[in-house]
Amino acid sequence: QVRLVESGGGLVQAGGSLRLSCAASVFPFSSYTMGWFRQAPGTEREFVAGITWTAYITYYADSMKGRFTVSRDNAKNTVYLQMNTLKPEDTAVYYCAARYLGARSTSENDYVYWGQGTQVTVSS
Repeated sequence: QVRLVESGGGLVQAGGSLRLSCAASVFPFSSYTMGWFRQAPGTEREFVAGITWTAYITYYADSMKGRFTVSRDNAKNTVYLQMNTLKPEDTAVYYCAARYLGARSTSENDYVYWGQGTQVTVSS
């Protein structure tokens, strides 16, 4: 059974940092491009960051560049999202998603497996 489980969310003050983790049971994990998305109340889900299965190419939404860093540890079947200099507008539920042998993609339609999400709240 494929599972993606996010963790690491919480409440943080503006300017603070959080590190999200996504533990995956997709196999082999090394063959999956992994993405992070987020959804704030009343808005559509949007792309945050991704890392490809080969060459570990990372890519980001423009508003996250320089503040967020995506990485992966294939030995632990885990992808991470380091979030620095957080802003109140970063408040959302953050989801990880997996795409088998996929090229980089910012479209949620290209990702097959999804986690349940973890809440990130940034106070001003």
